[in-house]
Amino acid sequence: MEKDLSNYRKSYEKGALVLNDMLENPLELFQKWFYEVDSHFEQDETNAMTISTIGLDGFPKSRVVLLKRYTYEGFIFYTNYNSEKGRAIANNPNVCLSFFWHGAERQVIIKGKAEKIAENLSDGYFESRPRGSQLGAVVSNQSEIISDRKYIEDKLLNLEKEFEGKDIPRPSFWGGYIVKPVEIEFWQGRPNRLHDRIRYKLQDDFSWQINRLSP
Repeated sequence: MEKDLSNYRKSYEKGALVLNDMLENPLELFQKWFYEVDSHFEQDETNAMTISTIGLDGFPKSRVVLLKRYTYEGFIFYTNYNSEKGRAIANNPNVCLSFFWHGAERQVIIKGKAEKIAENLSDGYFESRPRGSQLGAVVSNQSEIISDRKYIEDKLLNLEKEFEGKDIPRPSFWGGYIVKPVEIEFWQGRPNRLHDRIRYKLQDDFSWQINRLSP
C-alpha cells in the first residue's frame, strides 16, 4: 500500500505574530486566541487538545482530550486515573498539550507538569456532567482489554438499574488534572512555510521570557 502525499499543499495567509505586540503573560494570550477562534472561525470543539505522555513502555503516546477549564495556573482536563495516560502521568508528570485550530491557521504547544486537582473540584465537575457521562465514567476501566462491546453495554445496563433514582457518586479513580505550563509556543501559519513562532519560557522568578523561533 502506497500513496504519494507530496502534492498536498496549503498556503497559510490568515494572520501574523509581531513580537513587540505579544502580551507579557501567555495565559492571557491563550485566552485571547481561544476566544477569537471560538467566535470567528469554523472549528469543531475548540477545546479539543492533544495530550502527549511518556508511557511505561518508554514510548510517547498522543491522544485527544477536551480542555474543561483554564486559569492563570494552567489547563484542566478530566480522565480515569487508572487509564494508560493516568499511569503514564503518575510515572512521569511531564506532558505536552497541543491545540491545532485549522480555521485560524494557529497552533498552541504547551509543555508542563500534570498534577491531580483537589477532590472537591473533581466532585463538582462530575456532578455537573450529564447522567450518561457519569455512568460512562463508572462503567469503563479505561485502557483495559475487554472481550467485546457487549461486555460494556451489559455493565452499563446493570449500573443504570443499580443507580435508578439515585445520585451517582464520583468514582475515586476518576477526576481532574491541571497541567501547569513551563513553556508555551504560539504558532501562526504564514506563506511559503515561513511560519511565525513565538515561545514563552517560565523563569525562576515566574516571569516569562519571550523569543521568536525560526520556522
